[in-house]
Amino acid sequence: MSICPVCGLPKEACICAELAKTRQKVRVSTEKRLYGKIVTVVSGISDPNIDIKDIAKKLKQELACGGTIKNNVIELQGNHEKKVKEFLVKAGFIVE
Repeated sequence: MSICPVCGLPKEACICAELAKTRQKVRVSTEKRLYGKIVTVVSGISDPNIDIKDIAKKLKQELACGGTIKNNVIELQGNHEKKVKEFLVKAGFIVE
């Protein structure tokens, strides 16, 4: 059985990812882009223990919208600020 070097627990019971979520200060905002399109921007997720691609995928499925990841920033098409904040709080993040 292998042990996590960070938290000291077995790999199966490792809580490093959950602890990393509480240390992140995530910011959710909206921006107006070319031709007046609204984009919801999720920034502040920088810990390597957190899978930002998985979070973006779940957000796009939950909100039924398109989006991308650029420079550790999730961009979602449309104005979904309130729903994104609710989703991130349920996932264990602290949202500013």
